[in-house]
Amino acid sequence: MKYLNKLATVFCAAALGLMALTSCEGGDLYSIDSPDWISSKADSIAAEKAKNQSGEEEIEGMQEDVYTIGATDYSTGWWAVFSKYYQIPEGEKWIAQFNLNINPNATNTYKNFALIITNDADRGANKEYGAIRYDYQPSGNSEWGDYIDRSLATSTLEFATDTDSGVDQLGGKVTLTIDRSEGGLIVTMTNGKVTKTYTQKSPLVNLNDDQSNTTIRAFLVPEGSYINFLGSTIEPIGGFTSKEDKQPLSMTLNGVPKKVLQGVAFEDAFANVTATVQFEQGVSLDVKFADLTFEVIPDMNNLGQKTLVAAYAKTFKGEAAAPVIGYAQFEIVDKMYKTIGATDNSTPFWGDHSENIKVGPKETFISSFTNYTNGQNNWNNFVVVLCRQDNTEFAVVRADNYGWGAGYDGNPNLVLSGGQSDWGAWLKAMDGAKVDVAVTNNGDGTADVSAIMQGNDGNFYTQEYKGIAIDSNDFYFRFTVDGSHLEFDNVIGEEDNSTAFWGAHSSDYNVPVGRTVITRIKNYSNLQNNWNNFVVVLTKDGTTEYAVVRADNYGWGDSYAACTPSGGQSDWGAWLKAMDDATVTVSVTNHGSSADVKCIMVGNDGKTYKQDYIGISPIDSELWFRFTVDGSHLVFE
Repeated sequence: MKYLNKLATVFCAAALGLMALTSCEGGDLYSIDSPDWISSKADSIAAEKAKNQSGEEEIEGMQEDVYTIGATDYSTGWWAVFSKYYQIPEGEKWIAQFNLNINPNATNTYKNFALIITNDADRGANKEYGAIRYDYQPSGNSEWGDYIDRSLATSTLEFATDTDSGVDQLGGKVTLTIDRSEGGLIVTMTNGKVTKTYTQKSPLVNLNDDQSNTTIRAFLVPEGSYINFLGSTIEPIGGFTSKEDKQPLSMTLNGVPKKVLQGVAFEDAFANVTATVQFEQGVSLDVKFADLTFEVIPDMNNLGQKTLVAAYAKTFKGEAAAPVIGYAQFEIVDKMYKTIGATDNSTPFWGDHSENIKVGPKETFISSFTNYTNGQNNWNNFVVVLCRQDNTEFAVVRADNYGWGAGYDGNPNLVLSGGQSDWGAWLKAMDGAKVDVAVTNNGDGTADVSAIMQGNDGNFYTQEYKGIAIDSNDFYFRFTVDGSHLEFDNVIGEEDNSTAFWGAHSSDYNVPVGRTVITRIKNYSNLQNNWNNFVVVLTKDGTTEYAVVRADNYGWGDSYAACTPSGGQSDWGAWLKAMDDATVTVSVTNHGSSADVKCIMVGNDGKTYKQDYIGISPIDSELWFRFTVDGSHLVFE
């Protein structure tokens, strides 16, 4: 790796200097020691000789399709990369050959590859028949899908558990066959040592929207392994890839963090950055950090928006005459907020979670955060998990109008709304979108999830799931991510606590009659006075005030005198010190003619403090609340 401190002008125009970057650290992908025609002839003779000696049968119609799927350091996670798409019409057969590279240190049987069979639709709009993985574990998950019958699978190598030894036996040259010539579906995977088959004689259900189209698609997904594809009897979408050398055309950077804390070394901040280089003939290659040359423009030292520029100066097999350049934006900041998921959006699905948050009957919990996405798929955004305290799931719902689970699937009372008219525009807008998620326990065995998303384009998008079946008396939720991360950076007030009273306000939150709305904040104080903390404002319509109540057992307003404050602290000095970086849960209840405000404050000393205002009245049924500050600032969670 080279981190170049003084090359801004070089990166502004590759022709001015990057011609010199004809060699990056790291080994060559290939070694070419003879003229092309001699090398080609030698390869042909050697291949023919090897074939004759081994007795390997020549497959009719097999054509070169040479490319790599997965990282060669075995770091590829599940569903991270895919092969090309191969379409198999009804009545035909597809044969593919590839070298399957198994991690010599693999300890799980599923660290190989899976064949995915779908309908004939664009990627992202597919309906899956199911998946058949090369390993075979009758009691495990080596085959799955609504249209795959696991009892039809057999193998010459059987695993009892997914930690059995023997996964190394699956490596080597694999021949994969999907045979639809007799109307059913026969799948064979073999490397000459291990053969797995799936034999379904009945015709496949047609999942295509156009019922006259009976074509299916197939593609491969490695996990903890990588595949060197060799050939195919069917031309894939995008065409075949030959063995000839290929020039780099463009480069995309992956894993660039959105924010970097000021003072962090370059190598530490960007250690997970990789690049995907696009070559001629549709070939792509994942390039490691060490094989790239970097520059930060304008610098790495000062706060603000920056541009990370990277260069790669190789062809697919050797050295390039001119490098390709990739760019990505990031920000140098002086404070990092609570996040879920890695800030480079590399965390896979289910890879990180928030804590479970309890929502009681007729309560709504509102969370505010900024959503960041890798931008690859609609589902690479925030995910909400509805569950019991013991994590038994009711449902999982995503940002993109999709979900699943016992309380979701087949639920006749489920109502979805908010599917976007332009998913492409929505996905672009979700990187840096400000999101409010409201999770409601209706108290009748159902729950609602509502998300209001203000995109980076300034437009508002909504997504709602209503009527999800739950247990109202044991109901929690949490957030997880999928190629995304969430940053709880919604701040009210200046972070140096200089904002004066009434100087900054949050959004207004509506509290319907008979309901409780809950929010959670981090409270920061200048510690000068007890009132230099959060303040809650109750209104009829956002302007007409019922009451204003503070963290420190004090309030005012037309409806304040009737309430009963409780929770004044026995040691105000200790309480005030504990309120800087305190986690505060505020719940507001609308009883129709009166309102309650309850505050639970977990101080920086680990102790819990309470402050309640019960019976604020009269109110005119319509109730809203918001936060303001006074020599303090708030960060929403």
